[in-house]
Formats: sequence, structure tokens, C-alpha cells
Amino acid sequence: MSSSDAFISIRNVNKYFGSFQAINEVSMNIGQGEFFSLLGASGCGKTTLLRMLAGFESTSSGEIFIDGQPMSDVPPHHRPVNMVFQSYAIFPHLNVADNIGYGLRKQKLSKTERAARVDEMLELIKLPGYGSRKANELSGGQRQRIALARALILKPKVLLLDEPLGALDKQLREQMQLELRALQRQVGITFVFVTHDQEEALTLSDRIAVMSGGQVLQVDTPSGLYETPKNREVASFIGNMNFFRGTVRRNGAAMGAVETEGLGVIPVPLEQLTKPDGTPVQVALRPEKFSLSDQKPADGHAVEGKISNAAYLGERSHFYINIEGKADPIAVSSPNFHRNTGNPDASNGSSMWLSWSPDSVVILDAD
Repeated sequence: MSSSDAFISIRNVNKYFGSFQAINEVSMNIGQGEFFSLLGASGCGKTTLLRMLAGFESTSSGEIFIDGQPMSDVPPHHRPVNMVFQSYAIFPHLNVADNIGYGLRKQKLSKTERAARVDEMLELIKLPGYGSRKANELSGGQRQRIALARALILKPKVLLLDEPLGALDKQLREQMQLELRALQRQVGITFVFVTHDQEEALTLSDRIAVMSGGQVLQVDTPSGLYETPKNREVASFIGNMNFFRGTVRRNGAAMGAVETEGLGVIPVPLEQLTKPDGTPVQVALRPEKFSLSDQKPADGHAVEGKISNAAYLGERSHFYINIEGKADPIAVSSPNFHRNTGNPDASNGSSMWLSWSPDSVVILDAD
């Protein structure tokens, strides 16, 4: 996405706290109506970047544009944004209606108009009739919805969300993810969402920026990040990945090849081999891309190994397979299709064959 097409444009932004550089030359563009996530481990700079969008932190250099307007000299309360925090910040002395309508106090609206706006928000967050409830009568999920309604009632152009689901338990968090995504589609405004949870980012986002050390490693769709990571750090952070040292050996008319530790010489689609023969590379394969069998497959490339560990996880089983020529075991994830789950021969120490499709192989630069 070009800067001219972007609703939010972050251009060459740096942020220092003393001698520490929290944001390092970050540039990215976010589209209007997009659900965009900033994903990374603690300390990667994602919350600092979100706070600069809100105006709570200034940029040390670079510029942020929202709807074509530079934001450097615009204070937080004049920016076309609103923010939802992990703590919800619900006022305990106010009821639900007064919490939601708090930001309308300075607007010249009649009491009837304010009440109508609050009722509209209660319908939007699926809590009609809750206006008179006290804050201490709300569940965690309800508090989160109230915080969202309070931010949306001011009709911002951009909603900023700083790990807003982090305080919820797993089941409620998953439910709120679906509700949050549906809400964003309904209101149609741009959401910028900060999370350290890769699964949450994949579930919610149109696109994701993976951050580390104050830098953006890759911006892509969820499937793009998962299937075609650009480097080992992104591949490791998004899901699980097996890595193998390899060397480009030859390029054919339709298929190339890489010599690897443990897997032998494996076929690789030619478009992945952009480097000349003899170049060291990393071969990456997701655990679920492997097929596991106690019989050698009739077709395709396969290697034999022994199960060192196995775990039943309900919908799928995880296996760790030792193969000759590789020090670390290979992680394999296999779905449990049948009621009688698990292969009776797939126990620790048993021999199994691993196979995979050449299309599932990802080639990365060597370390």
C-alpha cells in the first residue's frame, strides 16, 4: 500500500528515551477501515508506536499522518482517534450509561440526544437495557464492551486498542475476539490493535506488522506471514517452525533442489531458489506440513525417524521425531480425524516415515 492510498501513514519514525532507541526508522501504511495489528514480544516497541499515534508520546523524528494530516503538532484531544486500554478504565462511581456517555459532556447535545447516543451504543455492543447497571455489577467481558462503546460514541476515525483482551480468561477472550472483529466490520472504521498473542493477531487482523527491537520485520496478511515469512525471526514468532541448514545445489527447468541436514537433497519450487548454487540457506517446514506414516510412502520424498515424544491435545497430536543427521527432533502436528485417536504404532521409540509436499517448503537466508 502506497502512502497516497493510506489512511494512516507512518514515515521514517524514530523514538528515543534518553540514549535508548525504542522505535527505529519505522515506516508503514494502514488503509481506511482496516483492522491492523502490531504484533511482537514485550519491549518490541508496539505500545510506544500506538502511543505516538494517540499523541501520548511525541516522535523524535519522522512524521505520522492521519487522513492526510500531519499529527506532530496536534495534541491528543484534537486527534481523530480514541483509545481502549487493557485496564478498561471504567469509572466505578458511574453507572453504565454515564460511563459510555462520559465523553459527550463537552458536546452541545441535549439530554435526549445524549441518551439516544448511549442507547445506540448499548445496542451496538449487545447490552441493551444495561444503562442503569453499576460498574461493579459487570463481568470482565461486559466491562470490555463498555470501554469499547465509550471510545466509539465519539465517532473517531481511528480506534487504538492496547491489548484490550489481555485480562480475560481464554474462553471469554476467544469469544470477545469474534465480537470485536464483527464490531469493527459493523462500524467500518480503522482499528489499530496491539497484542503479543500471535493467535489473536491472526484471528482478528486484515494485516499484521511483526515488530522486534523497535523495528518492523514484516507487514503482511495473516496467511502471508504464516505461509511465507521473510526471515527466521518472523517464522519463529508466528506459529511453530522446523529449521534445517541447507545448501542450494542445482536449478532445473521446473524444480530446484536443496541439500539439507537430515532431509537429504529435497526438491524445492524453482521460484524459491533465487540464489546461485552453493549458497547456504535455511529450509523451514511447519509441523502440520508433515505427513506421518508407519509405511514408506510410494511417491515423493520421505525420511525415516523414531518418535522421541508424543502428546495428545484433543483435536490433534504432537510428535517429536529424531532423524539421522539432525541434532534436534522434528516437530510434527497431526490432526485426530477419528474417534479412536492415535496410531497404535506411534509410541515412543517406534519408527515412522515423514513426507511433505515441495510446495510447503520455505527457503530463508542463512543466519
